[in-house]
Amino acid sequence: MSDTYYEFGTAGERWDRAQLFFEAKEYGTAVRLLRGLVAEHPDQTAQRLLLARAYYHSARLSQAETELRAVLERDPVEHYARLMLGRTLERQGRPDEAAPHLRMAAAMTGETLS
Repeated sequence: MSDTYYEFGTAGERWDRAQLFFEAKEYGTAVRLLRGLVAEHPDQTAQRLLLARAYYHSARLSQAETELRAVLERDPVEHYARLMLGRTLERQGRPDEAAPHLRMAAAMTGETLS
C-alpha cells in the first residue's frame, strides 16, 4: 500500500482513520497516520496521546516515552499522560522512575495505588 493513502484527506479524516486503525489494533498503521498529524499539529494533545498509546501497544516504548514527555512538558497536569508515562517506564524495567509519575497520576484522579 502506498503512503498516499495515509496522507489522503483532511486532518479530521486522517484522525478518524487513525482512531479506527487503533481500535482495530492495527497499531503500526495508526502510528503512520498519527506521526503525520502530530507533525502538522504538534500542540494537539489528543493526537500525541493516541500516538503514544499506539507506540506503547506495539512495544515501541522509548518512542511512547518521548511522546508522553512532550505532552507533559506542555501540560504537566495531564493525568492520563502521567499515568501512561509511569506504566511505560515500568514496562521498560524502570520502576524507580515510574513511581513518582504513578503517584502523581493517582493523586490527580483521587485514586489510591495498590
